[in-house]
Amino acid sequence: MTAELVRGQNHPLSQARLEIRVSAGTPVVAAATLGDERGRIHGVEWVVHPGAPTLPGLEVSRQAAADHRLAVDLDAMPDAVHRVSVLLALPTGSGPTRFGGAATPFVAVTGLDGTEVASYTITGLEAESAVVALELYRRQGVWKVRAIGQGYAGGLADLFADQGLAQAGQLAGGINEAVAQGMARSVPAPPTRTDGDRSRQTAAPALGPDQAGSAPQAAPGSGSGSGAVPPQPTAPYGTQTPGAPGQPAPQPSYQSGSGATDPAQPSAPTSGGPINYSHPGRQNAAPPPPPPTAPPAQPGQPAQPVAGDATGWSMDERLYNQVWGMFEDLARTTAAYRSAVDFADSRMEKELDQVLSDPRSRIGGQGDAAREAARTKHAQLVNQARATLDRDLAQLTAEVEVVEPALPHAYAGWDNPVWHGYRVPMEIPMALRLGDLHLPESAELRIPLLVRLPLERGLWIDSGRGGSIDGSFTDSHDLRRLAMETAVAHAARLLAVYPAGEFTVQVIDPAGSGAQALVPLVQSGVLAGPPAVGAAGVADVLARLTQRVDLVQMALRAGAPDSLPPGFDTAQQLLIVNDFPHGFDDRAVNQLRYLADEGPAVGVHLMMVADREEAAAYGPLLDPLWRSLLRLTPVPDDHLADPWVGHAWTYEPSLVPPGSQVLHQVLTQVAAARAKSR
Repeated sequence: MTAELVRGQNHPLSQARLEIRVSAGTPVVAAATLGDERGRIHGVEWVVHPGAPTLPGLEVSRQAAADHRLAVDLDAMPDAVHRVSVLLALPTGSGPTRFGGAATPFVAVTGLDGTEVASYTITGLEAESAVVALELYRRQGVWKVRAIGQGYAGGLADLFADQGLAQAGQLAGGINEAVAQGMARSVPAPPTRTDGDRSRQTAAPALGPDQAGSAPQAAPGSGSGSGAVPPQPTAPYGTQTPGAPGQPAPQPSYQSGSGATDPAQPSAPTSGGPINYSHPGRQNAAPPPPPPTAPPAQPGQPAQPVAGDATGWSMDERLYNQVWGMFEDLARTTAAYRSAVDFADSRMEKELDQVLSDPRSRIGGQGDAAREAARTKHAQLVNQARATLDRDLAQLTAEVEVVEPALPHAYAGWDNPVWHGYRVPMEIPMALRLGDLHLPESAELRIPLLVRLPLERGLWIDSGRGGSIDGSFTDSHDLRRLAMETAVAHAARLLAVYPAGEFTVQVIDPAGSGAQALVPLVQSGVLAGPPAVGAAGVADVLARLTQRVDLVQMALRAGAPDSLPPGFDTAQQLLIVNDFPHGFDDRAVNQLRYLADEGPAVGVHLMMVADREEAAAYGPLLDPLWRSLLRLTPVPDDHLADPWVGHAWTYEPSLVPPGSQVLHQVLTQVAAARAKSR
């Protein structure tokens, strides 16, 4: 069975000798870098490329081509090599200069017989001319493949520099020269993919806070809308992104089509036209059904927004892409406004300094007039920038007002009337809503925070005082209660969007402090069993889930996923852990870290409800655990970054309105459907 990966997702490799097949639709250069345990390359001799196409265990093509086969022998890799990054780049001098103007690249890891092990469609690329497509990495003696999709607008030079290569520019120039000189031996093209194969190319852009996106995938930053993400902080209280976690980001690029300007060009700080609601940049590889048609716009007026006007095979996918497009549009137009204001400030400061530096203008009417002129210019620039921002905000607000009522259950807030017509679905949606995001310049404009399903990383609901926007939430009891209620709301959403019997929730509540918040889950009967209490309950649940991960991993490595024991529960598992680290010994902590690292790939997901400061006694032992989880808060907090320009977005959780019975109604239907499916 082929694993169809999305950005940030990994998959174990059961074979050592592999082929990596690339299909790009336009000639691209294929290369690879070898990295140590930290992912750093030690020199040009750790790079295989058209000018030096072979290294131990690795061979690439000598020429640019639309299709490639890279030969890999993991057993032949030197012991110092722990990571193999597969790179694609557009050749200079011919063809498209950015991936946004070319067909979506498709990469597959196959056995020598051509059987696909894992595949990845690299979506969301725009201004980038080089991309880290995927990586093969070794952990605890086992090799895995991870989808990356990290793009670089600066090409191979920026890519190599980001991986720590001192001679990045020289090597990139040498590769381009080797390709231009046609140092070639022909590489056989892989078999043409059938229509069924092409149907895999429906993955939507990025990032999300789910996609190892970390989020500015961005994009996660992508540096330019690629879905790549900025470097993640070493502590959970730093800025995180709602995309692929942990991937370094190139410098952000700006597109004038969304009203953004390049900060390096301050002479036109407010240039750019209105947002185009046909969203030409919101593309994926799927030839979509025709989207709804917008009413014709009046001359000189922007097009009227329509729900589902992005590309995609289904309305679900089109809405997902449209929401991400709105997210990007707001990020870029706000970046343009901030850049224009910064330019106006620096210009006024420079002019005022010039006035003060001239003794003749320090006193008298001449100096006053110069200072007033500088302030007037500043106000004009700021007002012009604000007018452009307000124009774009008005258009985005109109789009939100059209899109929000059209969202399906998985994307809708708990206050959306769509929940009153809820029925247990027959298939898993593309994504899930975890809350809303907004920026200070447009506090009323909220963009849904969507994460891809199945979850690619666990969730951490911050129950500490640092989990509020200014750290001033002083009632720790209320904050813990809100954190647990937030966790229950997220768990209920996950249960509601999965088909009957395909998602199971277990709870560890060592001291029973979350009993009140857990009432909706307990009384409806949707939990796999009563919440585990005490040290014995903690040990029992962790042992069972750890064993489950081990069994599934062994079955996958053996290529026999059907060999699991009779009666094995194949449903996705969510473990909610409250009041960590109470009730946890060292063994339990290690098991929890193991579940966070290895669980998502085999259907075991983690949701922590904890105060980071309370766990500080464990020291650096828990840092990898916190970094691997997507931090969310029970109250508004500005800790999430976008995938493109790295704004600090204010996150607000999606909670059930006070007094609403919608949660009870939904969970009752989930429990009834689960009982019938047994």
